[in-house]
Amino acid sequence: MPVGSSRAILVALIGASLGACAGSQAPDDAAVCAAFSAQRSGVEVVARGRVTRVLGVQAGRSSPHEGFLLRLDSGCALVVRVEVNTDFTGTIPLSIGSVVLVKGDYEYYSRGGVIHWTHRDPRGRHENGYVDVNGTMYY
Repeated sequence: MPVGSSRAILVALIGASLGACAGSQAPDDAAVCAAFSAQRSGVEVVARGRVTRVLGVQAGRSSPHEGFLLRLDSGCALVVRVEVNTDFTGTIPLSIGSVVLVKGDYEYYSRGGVIHWTHRDPRGRHENGYVDVNGTMYY
């Protein structure tokens, strides 16, 4: 196979993989509220809300993570922490009041819980997540 053809196939495959991440889903804040009430973890969720606090970038176990607090728009008015792996997304321009749509894995803890895995998984072992700020996708 000619080198140009291999490169074109590789570019098409990468584009298709990233395209699978694109496209925001409808939020289901009630699913986050239900997981919190039932003290459940490992729940894939899509939530929408406003940033109430920007926590900044901190060193993580495997890579730096940017955190923020998000008050859900509907349901139980819960405030959840969102963690974003900046190795994948880069830093996200956030400010208090930013409207954010986030898809990721909800983990329960008594102060509201955390949504993480808010990025793509290059190894394909976990469902891809994202953070959408004003129509700009970070994944």
